[in-house]
Amino acid sequence: MYDAIIIGGGPAGLQAALTLGRMHRRTLLLDSGDYRNGTVRHAHNLLTNDGRDPAELRRLGREEIAAYPDVEIRDAAVSAVARETDVLTVTVGDEILRAHAVILATGVADRLPDVPGLAEQWGDRVANCPFCHGHEFSGRPVAIVNGSAHAAVLGRMLEPVASEVHLIDPADVVRVTGTTDGLALERADGSVLEVAGAFVAPTWSSRAGFVDGLGVELQESGAVRTDPFGRTSIENVYAVGDLAHPDHLPGPLFSLAAAIAGGQLAAVAIVQSLVMD
Repeated sequence: MYDAIIIGGGPAGLQAALTLGRMHRRTLLLDSGDYRNGTVRHAHNLLTNDGRDPAELRRLGREEIAAYPDVEIRDAAVSAVARETDVLTVTVGDEILRAHAVILATGVADRLPDVPGLAEQWGDRVANCPFCHGHEFSGRPVAIVNGSAHAAVLGRMLEPVASEVHLIDPADVVRVTGTTDGLALERADGSVLEVAGAFVAPTWSSRAGFVDGLGVELQESGAVRTDPFGRTSIENVYAVGDLAHPDHLPGPLFSLAAAIAGGQLAAVAIVQSLVMD
């Protein structure tokens, strides 16, 4: 019987494990090895770690957690989470694990616009977040390959950063090719636009295929509805990181710093619930 089982080994899950370990709570972290930023080599906008490889951040996190004997980490995927009377069960292969609380920290998976060559540049010269990747294109032209109304807002945000901002509908781009120092966007009219980088708005889905079966309430955004401490509509089930959409925010916050903060808050709430129970 664990005090908490954390599903997901990204920044939110690792921070939750660290916080619970420091409070001597028996904790299991299950990591499938699938990460949203798996193709990213430099993570930015994270204090004291600006520009560090996300894989290195995960390695350092595990190294720090290893100092706390109450936390166990397994490289394994979860197939189901369920409530049985006063405990939660987590299925891993043929094994059923039991816990007082479960933290969903699986993150989400992105689906990019169907443009040949775009996926090969994803996480490097093609990005989603201007706060995480915009500065790296400073003083050079960028493209926003996005036909939505949000494209204009993103363009204005990037005006102080880039030398030029080009708004392009994904339907007008037939191929994206990497160049020596940027990208070449081949357009339907035969022209080629060369830029330092491009921003797209991918659609996303939960990596936790068991969420629907668990029955947690979702927001209109598609993310799991939570309160500020990550509590979901099911008692003792928490959601943190990219998967979570707190009521007080307009949408999920896709940010390393926000994920770390969410993981810590959920862990604090679990410790408090254990004391109250």
